[in-house]
Amino acid sequence: ELNQLAEAGYLVRSQEHKKIYYSANTNHPLFASLQNLVRTYLGVDETIDYVLEKAGNVSRVVLLGDYAKGLDSGVIDVLIEGEKIDSAYLLQLSRKTEQLLGKRISVYFEMPRSNSACIVLYDKNDHER
Repeated sequence: ELNQLAEAGYLVRSQEHKKIYYSANTNHPLFASLQNLVRTYLGVDETIDYVLEKAGNVSRVVLLGDYAKGLDSGVIDVLIEGEKIDSAYLLQLSRKTEQLLGKRISVYFEMPRSNSACIVLYDKNDHER
């Protein structure tokens, strides 16, 4: 299935050493529509809007690490970028979300040096178009 999605242009396939990685093709013409469909299906649209409203001037939210690679390690790494970010609110929210999901959440406010994979969950520039 992954090969078929890559052949259709929905996924980008890359190989590093003996491992094959698949990631969403953000340049595909249907990428934004599919991303919105997944968000709506998961019911996160309204939650994201509410959180972004209270969090300050958020410009980007990025999923990092294992989850961005498609691995369920139990640790969700999230990068939040912007101006006048209410980090206390976001850290408090992440602790509540940890309890709900049963997973540890690490929130970053600048890109960690060790990061190799990322998926942009929210980009203010995309929403303003």
